[in-house]
Amino acid sequence: MSKVRHQPAAAQALLADGTTVTIRPLSPADHAAVLDLHARRMSPGNQRLRFFAMSRLAPAESAARLCAAPRAGFLALGAVAADGGPHERLVGVVEYHVIEAYDGDGRPDQVADFAVAVADDWHDQGIATLLIEHMAHAARSRGIRVLQADVLAENVLMHKVFADLGLHVERLVDGPEVRALVRLDEGAEAYRASVDERGRRADVASLIPLLQPRSVAVLGVSRRPGSVGRSVLLKIRQGHFQGRLWAVHPKRPSVAGAQCYPSVAGLPGVPDLAVLAVPADQVPTVAEECGRAGVRALVVLSAGLDRNQARTLLDSCRRHSMRMVGPNCLGIASTDPLVRLDAQFGTVVPAPGNVGIAVQSGGVGIALMEHLNALGLGVSDFVSLGDKYDVSSNDLLQWWESDDRTDLAILHLESFGNPRAFSRTAGRVARSMPILTVDAGRSAAGRRGAAARTAAAAGSALARETLFAQAGVTATRGIAELVEAAALMQAQPLPGPSGRVAVVSNAAGIGVLAADACADAGLGVPELSADLVRDLLGVLPTDASTVNPLDTTPAVGPGQLAAAVDLLVRSGSVDAVLLCLAPTALAEDPLRDLRAAAGRRDCPIVLVDLAQQPAVGYLPTQDGSRLPSYADPQTAARALAHARDRARWLAEPSSVVSDPAGVDSRTAETLVRTFLAENAEGGTLGLPATARLLHCYGLPVSASPSTAAEHGAGLFAGVVQDQVFGPLVLFGSSGTTSALDHRAARLAPLTRADIRALLTSPRSSPLLPGHRGTPVADLDALEDLLARLSQMACDLPELAEVDLGLRITGTGDRTCADARVRLEPRRTPDPYLRRLRRIPGADGQ
Repeated sequence: MSKVRHQPAAAQALLADGTTVTIRPLSPADHAAVLDLHARRMSPGNQRLRFFAMSRLAPAESAARLCAAPRAGFLALGAVAADGGPHERLVGVVEYHVIEAYDGDGRPDQVADFAVAVADDWHDQGIATLLIEHMAHAARSRGIRVLQADVLAENVLMHKVFADLGLHVERLVDGPEVRALVRLDEGAEAYRASVDERGRRADVASLIPLLQPRSVAVLGVSRRPGSVGRSVLLKIRQGHFQGRLWAVHPKRPSVAGAQCYPSVAGLPGVPDLAVLAVPADQVPTVAEECGRAGVRALVVLSAGLDRNQARTLLDSCRRHSMRMVGPNCLGIASTDPLVRLDAQFGTVVPAPGNVGIAVQSGGVGIALMEHLNALGLGVSDFVSLGDKYDVSSNDLLQWWESDDRTDLAILHLESFGNPRAFSRTAGRVARSMPILTVDAGRSAAGRRGAAARTAAAAGSALARETLFAQAGVTATRGIAELVEAAALMQAQPLPGPSGRVAVVSNAAGIGVLAADACADAGLGVPELSADLVRDLLGVLPTDASTVNPLDTTPAVGPGQLAAAVDLLVRSGSVDAVLLCLAPTALAEDPLRDLRAAAGRRDCPIVLVDLAQQPAVGYLPTQDGSRLPSYADPQTAARALAHARDRARWLAEPSSVVSDPAGVDSRTAETLVRTFLAENAEGGTLGLPATARLLHCYGLPVSASPSTAAEHGAGLFAGVVQDQVFGPLVLFGSSGTTSALDHRAARLAPLTRADIRALLTSPRSSPLLPGHRGTPVADLDALEDLLARLSQMACDLPELAEVDLGLRITGTGDRTCADARVRLEPRRTPDPYLRRLRRIPGADGQ
């Protein structure tokens, strides 16, 4: 019998209605609660479905079994929820015990029998599914590959749970009983997609009291003009909030014309949302009072909480199923006409619109809203995340994904709580709307600043760049650049992925500047075909030049310019048109006819007006659409390049995680555990152990250590474990492992599209056709090698570094000319398991 494993850590997660439950191992102290669940909180009919017969002894036997001391081959988990006070209530249990091992593909596979029970008054909340997800994760980490459950054929609810899991379920019918065999494959895309959807629904439900509250209470209001609580109270009133608004102050009868109540418990109703502007030392107590009163969401404006205060605050939120924004935040706003909530103390009033904004810095949020207001772009929701102890950008992306009012998301992220979950969520949401971000914390100094004032970590610059690229997030380097890109994406269609631009100007010098700006931004300015040149000469003034950039001359008329643009668009030769027009007295408004039909064109038209004062603005058109206008060609070209990059990302076919054959992950895990048992602080594997480990993933190592350069390859592949983002797979030229700028990177697990991106990156692709006389690389062999590295990185979180010098001979040989593997003792939690994140500094982690 195998030894007793460490029990899984307790985790909080959301149910279907947004309620928070804790999933934790059961212990002898839970005996009375487990007995009560089975004997009194399950109807006789549900007891029969669970035990297959009515038995007075079954509940007691179950309680004794589930609450016994930990033992090998057995695990029992419970779901507990707050009972409205300081205590918790058991609402569901799940258990498994190993029953046999059988050979599958020549390897022993452990099978475990499992059962689940849920209190009658907690049905239809997804408790059984959530318990099975956590049990399956724990079981698989213990080597169990198959779960089985015997279920009565009439147990419709349990059969639906199996059908909706997303895992492969085989059913064996034997009379009134059905044996369900569930093969555990947490990496399967169908399973992850099912978990994603369950998580999205629960997340959105939990955010309704925050972003669509029917009643709001402001705590910490003051008579002092300019105080935070008073300012927020006034803004909510002046914004014509559509629900009930209350003010709370223990001593004041009224503030700013609003009646005050002495406490949350003394309010005439239970607010959905409480806004806290009390001193830091009062925040934990006030938050607990809110939770006990039934409040479902908090916005904590207060700053300066110490670790104990933060931990107590978060515990109250989890225990009472309250979602929280902050602490140390500017506040939130929703322009939904059914809500009209402006609960933030910035001076800007967000205009209604379709842009969702989530920022960590209140100052950045104010600047963004000012820029958007100036452009005439309105906001659907604004959320200042502050120290981000609970609600994060992941939550808001899922909210906007489900909200038909939002079609563009803007994020300001200094740090990440769960980067791999963010990557998956953002990658899904970005398929339906653009996501733009200011890539803050790129420098070492910037990362230090972010880490000093937030509860999550910033991660390396390479990892951030990689994360955004994989997820389809448009990463800009400043607020102005972000707004410039947003202006284009909100008003014009995306260009084609090739990024070919036709530059049209009525002054040759401006056209040359614009062509240079396009080239600097990585856009093409192609020569035009002879047929297109002939057609253009037929509609433009006699002295016009039709090379690209086109010089229409200052005398171009509005009909001539519109006709030329139409020819360029219809030709299919270009993906965007960049118009650079200087005001002249030689002709009437050259844009008149273009503005009349701007909405009918399916490729972007971008203007450059060197005389305009704002960096970007809009030129209104007669059909209600808008033409973005920029103050200089560089700005316009940069915005077009961002739009081109998004078009390229969208053009990539959907791809699944690569699944290489012949991987022996169990032997690899045993090798790693054995090494770390003998080397507690980790270290570099010797060559024999390295060869054995790589052999588990089909990566042979040359018997005679050498360098890749000696074999003429000059290629490197490897893995680096980022402390925040997890494993990155690297590929590029051989050399020192610190030369990351010369290598492409992708976060594991790699899809087939990720692997192609690694091989075609400008940092690596010049090496592949044959470098300095070396053979042309076998791309199929390289793709297979990178897939195996990705699988290895995901299976073994203890991998700190893997460096492989490659000998690619052009014949499919995957042999590594040399290899180095360094291990560190660490366990990385599964980023896709549904649970509310833990906050470093707030929970002692």
